[in-house]
Amino acid sequence: MSIPTTTSGSLPRTAALIDANASRTFDEDGFTLQSTPEFAELTAQAVADVVARQRDAGITLVGDGEFGKAMSNAVDYGAWWSYSFQRAEGLSLTEVNAFNEPPVRSEPGAVRLTSFLDRRDRQLFPAVYAEAVEVGAGATAFPTTTGPIRYRGQAAVASDIRNLTATLGDGEQGFLTAIAPGSAARVRNDFYATDEEHIFAWADALREEYKAITDAGLIVQLDDPSLAENFDQINPEPSIADYQAFTALRIEAINHAIAGLPKELVRLHLCWGSWHGPHTTDVALADILPVILKANVGSISFEAGNVRHEHEYPVWDDARVPDDLVLVPGVVSHATNVVEHPDLVAQRIRRYTAIVGEDRVIASTDCGLGGRIHPDIAWAKLASLGEGARRA
Repeated sequence: MSIPTTTSGSLPRTAALIDANASRTFDEDGFTLQSTPEFAELTAQAVADVVARQRDAGITLVGDGEFGKAMSNAVDYGAWWSYSFQRAEGLSLTEVNAFNEPPVRSEPGAVRLTSFLDRRDRQLFPAVYAEAVEVGAGATAFPTTTGPIRYRGQAAVASDIRNLTATLGDGEQGFLTAIAPGSAARVRNDFYATDEEHIFAWADALREEYKAITDAGLIVQLDDPSLAENFDQINPEPSIADYQAFTALRIEAINHAIAGLPKELVRLHLCWGSWHGPHTTDVALADILPVILKANVGSISFEAGNVRHEHEYPVWDDARVPDDLVLVPGVVSHATNVVEHPDLVAQRIRRYTAIVGEDRVIASTDCGLGGRIHPDIAWAKLASLGEGARRA
């Protein structure tokens, strides 16, 4: 029997979808994109097409490619986060772009994030980042929390659910992505008294989105690169103990947001940020996995093909992995244009089946492929993923 396969969410959008998105206008708030019946129809057809193409490539647990997530421009890699700005009340554009400025309201003496443009990896390789790395380039203006965070994305998530479920056959499972509270709360905070209050406000709001997805019988993937990626965004570099405590709060917020939801329908996505950079200041998996494993989720998606982290697979053998946790390792990577050979894919898969068994592994992509590599390469990688799973 073939090992099940999936993706981590984002897939290349069609030219028609990108062009249609580019023609949309913003609401009066300055960051909410308007929609039209024509755009909704185009999105629904695009989801149907991308699901069919996933099946053809050998993907057995399909997603919508994140096509329902509003894009801020033609580059779709930011949709996983910026979509949440359109689905939450309490945000507004201020004179400060939160992407370029550090969050505020941190507790005295606490580990504190700095600007996205002040990453330690960026400081070590300034010429590389100046020329070739598109961290936030062209992204939408990041809003600031200026009032109570409340969910207002009911119609949008209902559309996502409707578009995906319409493509699924009898007994076929699908998944939708949603931002995790800790990653959502990386916008600037000018309202809540503490970081904890801000994060848990996002948890309360986003729970409505998570519940809508699982109520529909779909898997919700909580995208939370902040769990690992934040380490590079703290200056000076924190101690591992301090960073573990910093991360534990974000895991607590996840558990708060998903309390009572079917565990088997909740997947956590962990990554070190998908931008094409050196990543020399990434935190080691061994240093954060004990905290990550406290998340009450049914499966964890993580980077296992990225050359900066592929070597870390023995960490899972040493960890206290819950008996009911399914591992979703990325065995083809967004970080290289080279298409992995199916035999390499099979080897990577077998590293994890040897640890937890074949019934607890779903082979996947490291991170989102949309916007990171050429679409033709992305689909070739998915075909190699499907074939590698069969060989495994």
